[in-house]
Amino acid sequence: MRPPDPAVSFDLRHSIRQHIGSNYELHAAHVNPQFAKVLKTIGYDHVYVRVQGAHLWDDQGQQYLDMLSGYAVCNMGRNHPVIRKALEDYLALDFPTMVQFEAPLLSGMLAAELKRHVPFDLAHVFFTNSGAEGIEAAIKFARCATGRAGILAADRAFHGLTMGALALNGCESFRAGFAPFSPGAQFVPFNDCEALERALARGDIAAYVVEPVQGKGVHIPSPGYLAEASRLCKKYGALFVVDEIQTGVGRTGTFLALEQEGSVDPDIIVMSKALSGGYVPVGAVLTRRSVWNCVFSSMDRAVVHSSTFHQGSMAMVAGLASIAVYDEDRLGANAVAMGARLKTELERMQTRFEFIRAIRQRGLMIGIEFGEPKSLTLRAAWKMVHAMNANLFAQAIVIPLMQDHRILCQVAGHKQAVVKLIPPLCINDADVDWFLRAFEDVMLKLHRFPGPVWDILKRLGANTMSTRERDIDAAIASVR
Repeated sequence: MRPPDPAVSFDLRHSIRQHIGSNYELHAAHVNPQFAKVLKTIGYDHVYVRVQGAHLWDDQGQQYLDMLSGYAVCNMGRNHPVIRKALEDYLALDFPTMVQFEAPLLSGMLAAELKRHVPFDLAHVFFTNSGAEGIEAAIKFARCATGRAGILAADRAFHGLTMGALALNGCESFRAGFAPFSPGAQFVPFNDCEALERALARGDIAAYVVEPVQGKGVHIPSPGYLAEASRLCKKYGALFVVDEIQTGVGRTGTFLALEQEGSVDPDIIVMSKALSGGYVPVGAVLTRRSVWNCVFSSMDRAVVHSSTFHQGSMAMVAGLASIAVYDEDRLGANAVAMGARLKTELERMQTRFEFIRAIRQRGLMIGIEFGEPKSLTLRAAWKMVHAMNANLFAQAIVIPLMQDHRILCQVAGHKQAVVKLIPPLCINDADVDWFLRAFEDVMLKLHRFPGPVWDILKRLGANTMSTRERDIDAAIASVR
């Protein structure tokens, strides 16, 4: 192989040094000007230059606590040395990828490893480039396997933003402007077995697609709901499809959240996000053998569903290394311990701060819901904010957490004021202390009216009304 010509070589380090600090100007000019404007408006326009574990550093040397983990992508922590070394080792091998007319070794290895970790009767794995792409595959597989068109989803669901997945999206702010949607998509109330059975009994449903914990707002099903949903799907000939895109790879304390639900029998499980290790996009659709055989039923249908990049070697290496790190670092156990501590301390604060309505937690997936207070002064403040913008209140928490305490988290409600925590699974007691001190400080200021937090809300509300832009909350909400 010829050595690179210095006159035409690409120097990544030099290129980054030349452009660092122009992040938001470049995005405003060439990528997404509205999102760049949102980030500036809420004070999230920082320039991050280094990341490690659960922390980020900006170009001013300030350290931040990451309680978002890239929408649950960085479960193992950012820049994990084992995952990074695996990718470096792969590049040094000059190993083949994208040959297409071969059976790639690495995808076979990752499929076997996934099956070893998933305690259900799922025989085959189709790899994808994202969670939404995995949902699209699940819709196709379910329709082919059952000969039916109907797909059920739960209200408040979030399964992605591609057209098929969007038809199953329960959040109107994401659906507006994109109708008509894929025919056959229908919604049932989450956690309502009677409503689910009525819908399935019509006999036209191919699958019920459901999150074991709903990412939008962190809604947790009642004990036994998913097991009964699985049984009802079998009874009426529909497939039970479980979206573990956000909950998978240890987010809730077990490799899959579904493992905590008793007697369940999924036909398809969709995974993504944390399989990437925070480096290379990858997703996986695990299916029952009978489903697979309906889709790939003969040699002339061997590639009836496919994707150019779906078995890319870099993605497979990232997945293999991520699972190894999850096991070796005992991240599921840490998610249970740190999540329990956060919940206990937040519930103690709930008794002191009347804006806090509920704490919903499973492992390191936590939703803090806020509601109308009882005291007259604070109730008047609540109504004032909702008169400006019904989705604005939760910004009163996430903005000062960032501006005053350098903590990155997100608003993630569905017609509710919810702050969501999905930190890397490697957080420790010091990180939990950092968050709890900051959250308590924000609550103390929020419960003083008037005060600095309310000044922020008034400014945001005035800006939203004057520019007639979409709700800021919708713009920065979890995009799964």
